Amino acid sequence: MTRVHLEIGRKKVFACSLDWPGWDRAGKSEEAALSSLMDYETRYRVVAERAGVPFAPGEPEVVARVTGDTSTDFGVPAIVLPDLDLEPLPAADAGRRVALMRAAWDLFDEVAGDAPEELRKGPRGGGRDRDRIVSHVEESERAFARKIGIRHKPYKSVADRDALRQELAATLSHPWQPPLTTAWPPRYALRRVAWHVLDHLWEIEDRR
Repeated sequence: MTRVHLEIGRKKVFACSLDWPGWDRAGKSEEAALSSLMDYETRYRVVAERAGVPFAPGEPEVVARVTGDTSTDFGVPAIVLPDLDLEPLPAADAGRRVALMRAAWDLFDEVAGDAPEELRKGPRGGGRDRDRIVSHVEESERAFARKIGIRHKPYKSVADRDALRQELAATLSHPWQPPLTTAWPPRYALRRVAWHVLDHLWEIEDRR
């Protein structure tokens, strides 16, 4: 069984795996979102294999529905679950989730490194090229990190980016339990960071 929650906006619905950070897909309806999620099972398996985490997800089971907002309709799973995201996060589970996030980073860097700078445009002629996607992902991580109390100055080198990622991974590896003292609880932070990396990783794969 794959525990899934649905984030339901006016125009889009996200189906988000609660236990596999980054395995979130959107559609125009609940059924379409769940179908898209399962269509990406094989692609997510690559992440789990890189992380060394056994991956046997099973059929999706919707365990929660939440109302989305304008960010949902824009294409971002933005809602912190009031109950499930505030469950305690044991050290072993935190470590497993961080391993998946690290694997997403590694795969993104590899795919971006092998992709051409100019990517195929979308059906309406839009879409960032490779370097702008990479910059967007890396700068977004600085903003995400602030949500859990980590602050880094703008990057001047790859080493600066790696230092932030290392601190982010180390912080999220710790066991956690309420009360919440940061803007984002660890469960949501891990989902959001991994989703953003994988969403753009798969975009590059599809457009190169």
